[in-house]
Amino acid sequence: MEDKNKKCNCTPECECGCQEGKECTCEGECTCGCQEGKECTCEGECKDNKKEKKHESHHDHKNHEKVQKLEEELAQEKEKTLRIQAEMMNFKRRSEETMATYKKYANEDILKELLTVKDNFERGLTLESEENKELLKGFRMIYQNIGKILEENGVTEIVAENVEFDPNVHQAVMTGKVDGVAPGMVIQVLQKGYKYKERVLRPAMVKVSE
Repeated sequence: MEDKNKKCNCTPECECGCQEGKECTCEGECTCGCQEGKECTCEGECKDNKKEKKHESHHDHKNHEKVQKLEEELAQEKEKTLRIQAEMMNFKRRSEETMATYKKYANEDILKELLTVKDNFERGLTLESEENKELLKGFRMIYQNIGKILEENGVTEIVAENVEFDPNVHQAVMTGKVDGVAPGMVIQVLQKGYKYKERVLRPAMVKVSE
């Protein structure tokens, strides 16, 4: 009968799992190639296996570093892509706003020129007399049509006389003292001002109280 209590002389590095000087649980041959209870001959092989495992561990570490670096680069590229997409969206939005503003105020220059024509008709209508009464009837009709065109395009007159001076819509060209009038009030409109929708088409030229 085999002695189950034989001692294994394998070194601690032996792959069979037993420890030197302790009870051997191997059956038949050890995985290292030695016989139960005999001197272990696997020392060199075990050391080679240890070196191989150390090499594999170093290789795995390098692979981990490469994967980590690739993940970082991927995150950077993703962030860059998101930033470019955001910039493109902002550019598209600004372009659409610019185009909408352009369309909204596309007639600004023409309407501004039309104001000059309207001013001339207004001055002409103040010179009415018996001699030119019939002639001015035609002028008045043209003047009214110009006013209608301006109104249909969103042009409105700026309220100026007897209101507090507002530098956003009024242009002060003269000042003067008037009894009973507080300083900073518009006391005379020298040229009418107009707004084109929300934009000042032409500020009102006014005289302001001191």
